[in-house]
Amino acid sequence: MSFLDRIAACNTYDLGHFRPFRVGGARVGWVKPAFARRLAPFADVFVVTDDAVILASGLDDFESRSAAVDAVLRRLAEDGAVPGWRDEPYPLATALGAPPLMRIERAAIPLFGVRAQGVHVNGFVRRGGDLAMWIGRRARDKPTYPGMLDNFVAGGQPLGLGFAENVVKEAGEEAGVPPALAATALPVGTITYCMELDDGLKPDLQVVYDLELPADFTPENRDGEIAEFYLWPVERVMAVVRDTAAFKFNCNLVNIDFFVRHGLLGPDDEPDYFEIVSGLHR
Repeated sequence: MSFLDRIAACNTYDLGHFRPFRVGGARVGWVKPAFARRLAPFADVFVVTDDAVILASGLDDFESRSAAVDAVLRRLAEDGAVPGWRDEPYPLATALGAPPLMRIERAAIPLFGVRAQGVHVNGFVRRGGDLAMWIGRRARDKPTYPGMLDNFVAGGQPLGLGFAENVVKEAGEEAGVPPALAATALPVGTITYCMELDDGLKPDLQVVYDLELPADFTPENRDGEIAEFYLWPVERVMAVVRDTAAFKFNCNLVNIDFFVRHGLLGPDDEPDYFEIVSGLHR
């Protein structure tokens, strides 16, 4: 196993398995044929052809699109076709920062293969010249990736919040970080990846933050999503990422990005360095 293996695992897909999903003339996602067939009976909302899934004409503004699609998805959720419903509306846009075309239930994002956005926060502590990282273990009853290791704080980007606001919100809920401390988190870049799932596609973008924490700070989960936290020397985190599949898939990329930016992986000692750096931005 290697760091490059972790990146490759997040970037395995074949667009030949999908049909384009179009809204207002723009290709905004990708839909597998099986889910396209579930949408076909709702012809007043979705036009399903052999080549594409198209939001119906007449749904031409944010509210009409959002309401029509939400009604369909709620029907499908009752039949089990949209598992893990969260009642969390996410923006659907053509690009980061572009005005959203509509809102869509978070659980349906991969089914439509649209780009989800989120924030991931590296919580770290300096011990003299050494670094230690706070690592979370996801609750065993979480509907997605239960029991796996996770970054210190992470969360999807909901409609109506800025990224920095979301960091403060998620840090308080997931780790009990006071707002003033969470607000010191620094945006340090992004990672992107595209991963095929059994029922959809995740062409996602995560905005990455570094949060240096006081040595006497101990995180405390408040929303039930994290079972426990560990403060590990960064060398241990590197070994777990490199040699195991213990972390949730995209958390590996956030960790690798941290190793690169803090000079722990360099071009002289890592033969895959250039592929690793470029691989974080697929």
